[in-house]
Amino acid sequence: MLAQSLAALFARDLAALRREIAAYPAESDLWRVAPGIENSAGTLALHVAGNLQHFLGGILGGTGYVRDRAGEFGRRDVPRAELLAEVDRAAAAVREALAGLTPETLVGAYPLAVGGVRVATGDFLTHLATHLAYHLGQVDYHRRLVTGDLSTIGAMAIPELATATSDG
Repeated sequence: MLAQSLAALFARDLAALRREIAAYPAESDLWRVAPGIENSAGTLALHVAGNLQHFLGGILGGTGYVRDRAGEFGRRDVPRAELLAEVDRAAAAVREALAGLTPETLVGAYPLAVGGVRVATGDFLTHLATHLAYHLGQVDYHRRLVTGDLSTIGAMAIPELATATSDG
């Protein structure tokens, strides 16, 4: 059940990230930074995609993905189409890795120490889902700040949760 819920959360939030990236009227706005804000939406998208492709795809899914964390934060002016492709690759890595998890895997230790500690795989996957949601919120705020467009893209919709059913 946890893997199913996490899969729905990741799918929902990565779809929302795609919508956020697409909602920027000018591609150059993805890379603008405002005073007091270090990371652009493009940087955050690369970071989230690299993070998920590494920790889910590479470590749990065995995809062979090699992470370039410095590149996630150092690259600039990556075209929108490439950002969207990275988000799509992350979504595929997440789907494939989560599909192969067993309840035993989720309660067992994540195969890699992170931050100098070992945690249960289910706990780390929950952390990764909240990490994605945190950065999704930053991208939404960034888009509104640099473009002046206050419209919503419909992120974090409750009906997209794994257990959502109609009330009527």
